[in-house]
Amino acid sequence: FRDINFEPEALSAFGASLEDIRRRLHATDSEGQLLVGADVVIAVWRLTPGEGWLASLFGNVATVPLTRIAYDRFADLLYAWNRRKGRW
Repeated sequence: FRDINFEPEALSAFGASLEDIRRRLHATDSEGQLLVGADVVIAVWRLTPGEGWLASLFGNVATVPLTRIAYDRFADLLYAWNRRKGRW
């Protein structure tokens, strides 16, 4: 993990700005591919012992579109809340 507050340029090679990173989770996989939003959460669940069932449930072909929509709405609310609280 890298803290964007200390390394805001960490994902600049992917064209991700500080505001992009604050709005959605960003990560790179073992092959260097950029993951954003719900895809990051699903990837973390896949790698976390005992959490693979969450990745199977929310990351399968049928449910991943809904997972992404739900994540995006939650991320929008969290971003707005942090802005209102003056955190950024």
